[in-house]
Amino acid sequence: QVHLVESGGGLVQAGGSLRLSCAASGRTVSSYAMGWFRQAPGKEREFVATISRSGGSTYYADSVKGRFTISRDNAKNTVYLQMNSLKPEDTAVYYCAASTLTLSTIPRAYDYWGQGTQVTVAS
Repeated sequence: QVHLVESGGGLVQAGGSLRLSCAASGRTVSSYAMGWFRQAPGKEREFVATISRSGGSTYYADSVKGRFTISRDNAKNTVYLQMNSLKPEDTAVYYCAASTLTLSTIPRAYDYWGQGTQVTVAS
């Protein structure tokens, strides 16, 4: 099993940037494909980005393409989400997750979840 902890969230002005981190303990993060999801009040949890075990393949939701970048450093057991050109619509709790499947956009494909970190984008 793996334990995931997100960090790096906070308050930022529209057009600004944040870098989220997801630190893993237990099994090495290289054993899993990793994903980021987000959930705003009153909305369902939605897919943001995913990355393969080696980091060689990525896939993004249309709403964040060209603005967000997912990456991983397997030596540090850490996954990142670089968020640029942030919009108020990006405001949500962001969760990282680990999956035995690769490049999945389906929440139930992910076996382990972090506690979430709040991202608030002010207009």
